[in-house]
Amino acid sequence: MLLAFDVGNTNIVLGVFRDGKMITNWRLETDNGKSADEYGMIIGQLFEYEGLDKDEVKDVIISTVVPSVLYTLQHLSVKYFNKKAIVIGPGIKTGLVVKYDNPKQVGSDRIVNAVAAHAKYGGPLIIIDFGTATTFCAISEKAEYIGGTIAPGLKISSEALCEKTAKLPKVELEEPGHVICRNTINSMQSGLVYGHMGMVDYIVRKMKKELQEYSGSNKEVKVIATGGLASMIDSGIDCIDHVDKMLTLEGLELIYRKNKKVKKHDSDENKEH
Repeated sequence: MLLAFDVGNTNIVLGVFRDGKMITNWRLETDNGKSADEYGMIIGQLFEYEGLDKDEVKDVIISTVVPSVLYTLQHLSVKYFNKKAIVIGPGIKTGLVVKYDNPKQVGSDRIVNAVAAHAKYGGPLIIIDFGTATTFCAISEKAEYIGGTIAPGLKISSEALCEKTAKLPKVELEEPGHVICRNTINSMQSGLVYGHMGMVDYIVRKMKKELQEYSGSNKEVKVIATGGLASMIDSGIDCIDHVDKMLTLEGLELIYRKNKKVKKHDSDENKEH
């Protein structure tokens, strides 16, 4: 089995794969204060609840945008699974050509999403990840990571409204059903949710045009959405073609297989010499 960690600023999503297929997944809160032992006990209980044997885990792979959590999970991997974790970063084979000015600045989650989406849906495509930040990534037909856009996520925007104003309260992130609202709660929900939908629709239109200009082709650009709030945003706009909640975990499994083949090939060559 393969244990995959997708570490975001708000949540850690874990997936367990057997023979290339995901058999279960869980979501934990990202907590810089938790030790490897605390996470280890939680994950051990999750394995026990699902009837899984930790000894069957052959490898661990980690994608993280939270550097402070990386050491904790690497330590957990060695102590509780007796494996040195594969970490998404420089030197990892992905199959993408990254066109960013500084490729090291691209978040590992964005790279992993791009690998999965291009493998599943082909290109050109736009990937929108509705996480703590809402990110837009443009991928060419030739699997080139061209670049993208980063905007504040819905939760960040909601928290900012509450924290930076004297009278506005915390609100649930849900559609109020109308934009002409008659109370503060609905007014905030309208601005947050429908404002986000409008932003997504505008950026996707601009990005599609730029992608087609880049490639010199009018080929249809697919739009793939992932992340916890993807379904809610998708319900109010027409520009998203597919909502794929497990995109990042599936990307980690694909990258694992790419690198496992590379390691096996290198090992075979060394034996020949």
